Amino acid sequence: MGTLAWTQLALYMGVLMLLAWPLSRWLTAVATGRLPRWMQATERGLLRLCGVDADEGMGWKRYALALLFFNFVGVLAVYALQRLQALLPLNPQAFAAITPDSAFNTAISFVTNTNWQGYSGESAMSYLTQMLALTVQNFLSAATGIAVVFALIRGFSSKLSSHVGNFWSDMVRITLWVLLPLSFVMAIFLVQQGSIQNFDAYKDVTTLEVNHFQNPKLGPDGQPLKDDKGQPVTEDASTATQQLPMGPVASQEAIKMLGTNGGGFFNANSAHPYENPTPLANFVQMLSIFLIPAALCFSFGQMVGDRRQGVAVIAAMSALFLAGVIAATAAEQAGNPLLDKLGADQQMSALQAGGNMEGKETRFGITTSSLFAVITTSASCGAVNGMHDSMTPLGGLVPLVMMQLGEVVFGGVGTGLYGMLIFALLAVFIAGLMIGRTPEYLGKKVEPFEMKMISVAILVTPLVVLIGTAIAVLAADGRAGIANPGAHGFSEILYALTSAGNNNGSAFAGLSANTPFYNVLLGIVMWIGRFGVIVPVLAIAGSLGAKTRIPVGNGTLPTHGPLFIVLLIGTVLLVGLLNYVPALALGPVVEQLLLFK
Repeated sequence: MGTLAWTQLALYMGVLMLLAWPLSRWLTAVATGRLPRWMQATERGLLRLCGVDADEGMGWKRYALALLFFNFVGVLAVYALQRLQALLPLNPQAFAAITPDSAFNTAISFVTNTNWQGYSGESAMSYLTQMLALTVQNFLSAATGIAVVFALIRGFSSKLSSHVGNFWSDMVRITLWVLLPLSFVMAIFLVQQGSIQNFDAYKDVTTLEVNHFQNPKLGPDGQPLKDDKGQPVTEDASTATQQLPMGPVASQEAIKMLGTNGGGFFNANSAHPYENPTPLANFVQMLSIFLIPAALCFSFGQMVGDRRQGVAVIAAMSALFLAGVIAATAAEQAGNPLLDKLGADQQMSALQAGGNMEGKETRFGITTSSLFAVITTSASCGAVNGMHDSMTPLGGLVPLVMMQLGEVVFGGVGTGLYGMLIFALLAVFIAGLMIGRTPEYLGKKVEPFEMKMISVAILVTPLVVLIGTAIAVLAADGRAGIANPGAHGFSEILYALTSAGNNNGSAFAGLSANTPFYNVLLGIVMWIGRFGVIVPVLAIAGSLGAKTRIPVGNGTLPTHGPLFIVLLIGTVLLVGLLNYVPALALGPVVEQLLLFK
């Protein structure tokens, strides 16, 4: 890494912490209900209209049932809007209804905060669908993640209480007083930078030059044709016009980043100039992805009465994040040695002397694109400003690993913190076994029930990812989507299932995944990956809340110092990543070794 890369990374972390601290105090106020009277009156009025008593506490089971019911209704609503969009207003392009399998996948994707997109937004979704289905779920899925971590923190901080909060009250507060104000400010900033926000019809313009290109040749089934060697069949094409898509982009872009959603209005996502118009907008978007997750760490320390606890968690996250950025940036700056060798053999200048620019926006370059890739896969965001499929094998390995760790390196809004706290509970359990003492964290004993739920929360995602990958590799329909045979093709499948299971949404774009097989498989994996973790987390919250807090003694393991930070990082790496090592060896590791054959 050069001076520019180090300077950008230092500036990013400095500004992030500077913004996260004041936001954390507001998040603490929202979580504890210490809000101005007019805000309390507003939310009580809204809840009363819905027949909800804002002061009524819920046990973890009732909280979980309310959450599951709410999100299931969300799936039905998003599915219906897609299937009916041809009959609904705000559809100036007269887009047809989305196919059943794609609508199923997209509905689960946006409700689970995954935002996996098997479609091109500008050529498939009407303005009404983008706003009422996708953008609304960007808010609600983000609020759901924050609500769950609020419930878990209450479990740590409460004394002999079986209540973890009120789900409906949490959702209203988080949406009204956190996500909406931040998104409004962000959207105005993006419009000022050059993002569009309108309801105009698409515009056809004449280009300065005739554009010659090759299109993949499609068969009768609409899928790309391949020759006898398995290579894509293409045909020459040219055009002198270009259609410029319009739409309410800035409003969706704001919550896409702040809510760690990642679903782009356009197929090119944050590489599109209407979504990400300037380097400054790009920097602010990177900040917005980590802003709420970082602030929640500080809020955790404030709510449990020991700010050092939050600092310890964010220190562990930062160490893992910095390691990922350094590894990815170094790999991309090094480029592909095979291309350098080819250039030398043909007495040409090295083809990648400046690093691997394939698939990257020249506006951002290698350093910023690498940083963005690690940020978006550390969080459950999935937004991209470059094509991860075009990264070097080691460069592409880093985003895979950041997701496979459980996206606990800052992670998604709420999901990252509760994921890291699960690893913290496991770390103190391991430490307790070493010294022969009943493990405890923040004065709460970690007993058999908690360990069972911790095991479920940690293992459910690797299970669905690896089983799903095996199914896709074995099935003919799964292999049919591979555009790059060999190790890279396997990496594309592994990445897709990893992204779905960890609710990220980014992709190695070489995989043709908009098929009934992948739409159904990934939809199932996304649902289990989301709620298979949330339910045991809420169970842990309810169990811890019902326990008394044990005073700190001579045998208590300090959970705020360097020793615990190292133990926590080790637990995340060994337990979170070890499940995936054999699969990684078959994909990016083999691909990297092949570069030196």
